Amino acid sequence: MSDPLGLISAGGGLKGPGLPAPSVGRSVEGPSFQNQLADQIRQVNELQRAAESAAEDVLAGRRDDVQSVILATEKANTAFNMLLALRNKVMDAYDEVKQIRV
Repeated sequence: MSDPLGLISAGGGLKGPGLPAPSVGRSVEGPSFQNQLADQIRQVNELQRAAESAAEDVLAGRRDDVQSVILATEKANTAFNMLLALRNKVMDAYDEVKQIRV
């Protein structure tokens, strides 16, 4: 089959105005998705530990500022909910990829 418009390059990707150049042989710069996800999980874990520690300090009488405990707890809760939403989106995308017929 011929390429009458010349839009298909030899590398198998599309080329043309408004389309990105094919990425054959190019390496992707920056951190991987796996590394980014692992860092985010670590940060959420640290926030949850800080909130737990702050709550224990208030209960033990080592701390009087309840507002900072509430703030730390809300930060941990928000971070966890965002991580959970990301997990749900990734699982939805995985389910869609599983549905693709080849």
